[in-house]
Amino acid sequence: MSQRSAGPEILRLIELISRLPGLGPRSARRVALFLLKRRDTLLKPLADALAEAGEKIDRCQICGNFDTIQPCAVCQADGRDDSLICVVEDVPDLWALERGGAFRGRYHVLGGVLSAIDGITPEDLNIASLISRVEAGDIREVILALNATVDGQTTAHYVADLLEGKGASVTRLAHGVPVGGELDHLDDGTLAAALRSRRGV
Repeated sequence: MSQRSAGPEILRLIELISRLPGLGPRSARRVALFLLKRRDTLLKPLADALAEAGEKIDRCQICGNFDTIQPCAVCQADGRDDSLICVVEDVPDLWALERGGAFRGRYHVLGGVLSAIDGITPEDLNIASLISRVEAGDIREVILALNATVDGQTTAHYVADLLEGKGASVTRLAHGVPVGGELDHLDDGTLAAALRSRRGV
């Protein structure tokens, strides 16, 4: 879209939308036009919701989740096991585990993973506060629920090394065959992880 075909406000809207994950310039133009055509039913309510979110939502000072209260609703919830901490890469992973309802302990969001290519170092992540939580509390187990990527596993090993000797056992999620999965549809890495994580029946 050229400068002649649209004003600066539209171009700025498109440029900002194009920064969202999975949206390039062409998709951003489509989204911008879709919003502009639905100004009263979508664009204005969306702008209001974004402004309110920016004003009221913040990171939980304990676990790193997003919420409008401090500490967040998950940290304030009763009936959770305070001796378990599940470490996740980012907030969507926490939400996924909560959606499944299988974990009833506490969480810790790192805010990313170590990455030499992207220049992400331990100082860029929420690692120091995790160590402090383990040292200060009666934590019996830290579960490293990081993605099964090279950077995720590198981060898991780094965190596990830091937690050694702190009094808590360190575990990680099993990787392998998903429920309902067929072996001939799985990649080699998943099959190898499934074999390494095998257990008695």
